[in-house]
Amino acid sequence: MKRNLIITTLILFSTLPMPAQEMVMKVQKTDGTVAKTRVADLKQINFLGLDEDGQTPQPSTMITRLVNGAAFRTEMQEVGDITFADTTYNLNSSGYRVLEANELCWPEDRLLPCFLTPAPTLRSLDMGAAGLSNAERVMFCTLQGIVNRTRPRIILYNHNEEAQTLWPQAHSLKYTSVNGTPYSLVRLYKDEIKGLVLYSNEKSEHYANLAITIAGLDRLLPVTPEVRDKLIANSLDFPVVEDLTGLTMNTAQTIYNYLYNNYWSRCNHRLLISERPNIPYVHDIGAACGSACVWLDPRNAGEKAVLDKMLKDMTPGRDFVMGWYPEERSGVGEATKYGLSSVPGDFFENTTVYTAVNKPVKISPVPKRPKLKNKVYATVYISDGDNIQYCQHAMAKIFEQNGRGKMAMNWTISPALADIAPMMLNYYYRKATTNDCFVSGPSGMGYSMPFNGLGEGSGTYYLSSGPLFAPYTKLTQRYIEKAGLRVITIWDNISTAQRKDFADNCPYLYGLTINDYERQSGRLQYAVVSGWLPIAPQYPCYRGDIDGITDFFNRDIKNFKGTAPMFVTGQADVWNLKPDQLIALKDRLDALSPGNVNIVRADHWFSYYNEAKHLPFNITILQDMEITSSPTKTYAKYAANGTPSDGYMWVSQTATDAAWIQMDFKETFQISRYVVRHAEAGGLEPELNTRNYTVETSLDGETWTTVGTHVANTDPVNDIKITPVEARYVRVNVTNGGNDGIVRIGDIEVYGAH
Repeated sequence: MKRNLIITTLILFSTLPMPAQEMVMKVQKTDGTVAKTRVADLKQINFLGLDEDGQTPQPSTMITRLVNGAAFRTEMQEVGDITFADTTYNLNSSGYRVLEANELCWPEDRLLPCFLTPAPTLRSLDMGAAGLSNAERVMFCTLQGIVNRTRPRIILYNHNEEAQTLWPQAHSLKYTSVNGTPYSLVRLYKDEIKGLVLYSNEKSEHYANLAITIAGLDRLLPVTPEVRDKLIANSLDFPVVEDLTGLTMNTAQTIYNYLYNNYWSRCNHRLLISERPNIPYVHDIGAACGSACVWLDPRNAGEKAVLDKMLKDMTPGRDFVMGWYPEERSGVGEATKYGLSSVPGDFFENTTVYTAVNKPVKISPVPKRPKLKNKVYATVYISDGDNIQYCQHAMAKIFEQNGRGKMAMNWTISPALADIAPMMLNYYYRKATTNDCFVSGPSGMGYSMPFNGLGEGSGTYYLSSGPLFAPYTKLTQRYIEKAGLRVITIWDNISTAQRKDFADNCPYLYGLTINDYERQSGRLQYAVVSGWLPIAPQYPCYRGDIDGITDFFNRDIKNFKGTAPMFVTGQADVWNLKPDQLIALKDRLDALSPGNVNIVRADHWFSYYNEAKHLPFNITILQDMEITSSPTKTYAKYAANGTPSDGYMWVSQTATDAAWIQMDFKETFQISRYVVRHAEAGGLEPELNTRNYTVETSLDGETWTTVGTHVANTDPVNDIKITPVEARYVRVNVTNGGNDGIVRIGDIEVYGAH
């Protein structure tokens, strides 16, 4: 029988409200895990790779799409059983099922669960303007998490550093203020609350975190006696389900050990909230997910022991800590020991709202790079973008300064935003100029500190290579590619084995930076890993004055002879050197060596560096490259413009479902790798990926050699290393595009060296 790739599709419709029985799909995997998805949340299920008679001569994939736009893949060989079963449930006043903490749809490849799209109009509350106490804010933030896990309907304001309208508008959200007292918001959703967790902070403030943890698990509100009295005064007399006021523990160690012994087994272990008691920010996502909320200091042996028990139960390469720690290096370092990253965000607001706007990241096209010359190539990084609360608050204002765009600047940003708030990334990409380059903050997907090079414990490696570190680099690869970040700033350094982990598992990278901390002697050295991945020390690191950056750069520039390219790189402390101050660096560096210093983007800087060192680099970034193609519905240049995003794809539709793209690099290179990103990499449906194509090389544009053949492809990205071949031209010939007869190529990269 003829073997063909076919796509079997199951389309599901649901009408709300539904009866008191609801259909749930259960997927039991071969490893024993079970994933449950409500049929009401399902939009479509695709089975790719099946044969005409339902057999599977090739690996097949089940793609599950939800009504909120989320999609996740499960390889069929991992599926043991798929069943549909009825279950009872409760409806809220809008007809949506009220979810418990253990009923979320949480794909293995997402940091956070898939929430339904936010309601057409959200209810907003400015907690600061309302004059709420910290205990009241804790209650409202927990209410937000419990309500929003069913469907986001509450948006809260607490920080008020940027305009309140900024992020709702960036997410195309509408909202209206609560009518009446703040407690009117509780009344709106009182039917989704089962009761109260009563606690007191008299013995310890940590009882607030214990109460929040319990509340998220059981749909309760955490309240002090004073807040309960206010609820009653507003005719909201909920029953007390858990009363913690009789407990006698009075230290963080004993309170969180009580949490561990009594509630940890019920908490999800995919997300741990580390947040100051009575500081209500990321408590919404903790309550929504049924996560434990703690505030433990690893510098205290007893508290460290409790934290370690929790971290040990989490899975490297999937789980993470969100919030902050009593002290930065000991906290981040402790999580790193267990192969876990931390996403700093102790003042991040409305996670349950912004993660629900689940849109693809729309990466901006990358400007083409001029020819390499015997010049000084300088680049400077802006610090602190790993902290998502900085990205939400301070960066929103700093990014508006007039100095931005007048000089190449590298903005550190968190790749975790690709799941936590993708429209924040899109906001910055949309406003960016060609002089704004986004790079990953330390040290990839979340803040990891493999090595501590500063302060107490300086010189300590928190983690070796191997089974704990490799999953972190694999997780990082997935998120830097999703977010479009080609460079990672490492804090502080990484060992030889860890460098190889990045090289083995993060092919999306152009380079890494490590921190030198302005050493006067024993300066960290440049290195190249696995023959392609450059590592550059920041010299200086985290400098807050133009004089300091100029001085450290000049320690190299003063020796520039003009006979070979020179490379300098450093990091600016964003709190002291913002764009309006940083642009003075242009004149300072030009004065050191007039006409010889080029300040460039980080992606260009590493490209220049690799070319100068005769290492492979992405030659499609070159300004002189000429690209042509068969008839296109967009532009031929979209096939290799540095972004796979929808709107920047090369699209061709012909009668024969065939098309071609050709790149002329104007000189000969040793070609050793090519990368083709298809429709799915740009946020489109997987079945639109290019199926059949070949990659060819040529020295003269007449005689061609096939270096890659792809048949029945379903992958979003094909990243292929080849035996190095001399070539000036590279051509991609497509003979079978997506299942709709249209050929789409998101982006092509070709790696070569002189």
